Amino acid sequence: MLAKTNSCAVIGLDGEIVEVEVDISHGLTAFNVVGLPEKPVQEARERVRAAIRNSGYSFSNQRITVNLAPADLRKEGPAYDLPIAVGILMASGQVPETLERALFLGELSLDGRLRHTQGILPMVGLARERGFHSVYVPEPDAREASLVDGLDVVPVESLGRLAAHLQALDPIAPFAHNGYKSLPPGDAPEGVDFQHIRGQEHVKRALEVAAAGGHNVVMVGPPGAGKTLLARATPTILPGMTMEESLEVTKIYSVAGMLPADTPLIRRRPFRAPHHTISHAGLVGGGRQPRPGEITLSHRGVLFLDELPEFAHSVLESIRQPLEDRLVTVSRAQGNVTFPANFMLMSAMNPCPCGYWGDTSRHCSCSDSAVTRYQHRISGPLLDRIDIFVDVPRVDYEKLADGVSAQGSQEVRSRVEGCREIQRLRFSESRLAANAEMGPVEVREFCQLFLDDAARSLLRTAVNQLALSARAFHRVLKVARTLADLAHCEVITSAHVAEALQYRRRGQG
Repeated sequence: MLAKTNSCAVIGLDGEIVEVEVDISHGLTAFNVVGLPEKPVQEARERVRAAIRNSGYSFSNQRITVNLAPADLRKEGPAYDLPIAVGILMASGQVPETLERALFLGELSLDGRLRHTQGILPMVGLARERGFHSVYVPEPDAREASLVDGLDVVPVESLGRLAAHLQALDPIAPFAHNGYKSLPPGDAPEGVDFQHIRGQEHVKRALEVAAAGGHNVVMVGPPGAGKTLLARATPTILPGMTMEESLEVTKIYSVAGMLPADTPLIRRRPFRAPHHTISHAGLVGGGRQPRPGEITLSHRGVLFLDELPEFAHSVLESIRQPLEDRLVTVSRAQGNVTFPANFMLMSAMNPCPCGYWGDTSRHCSCSDSAVTRYQHRISGPLLDRIDIFVDVPRVDYEKLADGVSAQGSQEVRSRVEGCREIQRLRFSESRLAANAEMGPVEVREFCQLFLDDAARSLLRTAVNQLALSARAFHRVLKVARTLADLAHCEVITSAHVAEALQYRRRGQG
């Protein structure tokens, strides 16, 4: 007898419907799975056999053939356990074959219970797009699946409970939800409050500008000046995510298997800080079946690279293309997978190997050639993609001992969110979210046409004297646009251009 059920595969961050065909025929006892199954899918035979028997149902001793279609798509992961088991129960006549437009997802334990499965959100989203009426998911994943409106999400505790539901003996009520609207508001951002960081007011201003426009930042200074502390305080001033951004980030973390069990929807912007020993695949993403790397995990958030020159040269150069295209493509023999990579790059570095080159209090022990080699570990093309360079000097005793509280993160964040609201209205007819994402067309439309005469003259002089490249010219304009937005000024003045030029790295064009 032949039975059919539906499941789903995840390729990159996208789903692909998989039809599970189960045939039980006379012949020598066998249980075969075909359709390019990977090792975990092949092992489903043992899990399904034990789960069916331990759920109180009989497992046929005839010849069982399971086909996962399309046959040219590689199948991996344990999410096919449940559809295979349901297909066998249908083909053997133990449950009625009355399901139409239903999707089954879930890994089975040997006693028939369902375990958490990765990538539920993109698979359920595809089910809605393809017109499915209901999805059967493990009970722990029901809240995540319920983020997708328009179909019934049935939480399944065990195979036996599902079989009773399909026989209409003990129906399972669909998961009650109102999509994301029923979820509580997100918690306050984590990190050190700006008011607890003494001194470095000019660095805080630069970080505020970066957060307001989504600009890339490099902080340079001696050890102990507070670069890492300032970076880890940045999440407290980042604007909240829109619902579309939250769903994008949640989808990524669901596929990566990093979505917390009690957090069906990620509300905080990601802050990723990989160690400088990270590999190319760890940063960009990879594997035989490509998985997201740190670049993608920081999508819509911050990627912080501490001790920037210590990263491998090939690893740093791999960031160049994502900084421009906001995407990263991983190529393998089976094909290409594209991951989103719209992140704000934040990095910190010492000026030399010992860290004290240019410091007014401690002598630098490095030779000029050592300083040059150290700074040249970061290529010019990569530095040219940085919007804001800021020096982080040693903090004086008077500032450290000062008992006066500085401006808090909440106040700074309110200004940043006001600036982002201006940008949201400006880019309402496009997919852009911040000034840093503007292309040449948007730069001309929203920046160059709003320069006053003094700003235009200053910019012309700066381009000639600083030998700015076309990319650097555009990035100066983007930062100036953000500075004008922070000041709630429609016109970009010479003061905004001057501050934006101040953030350029000397000698970089």
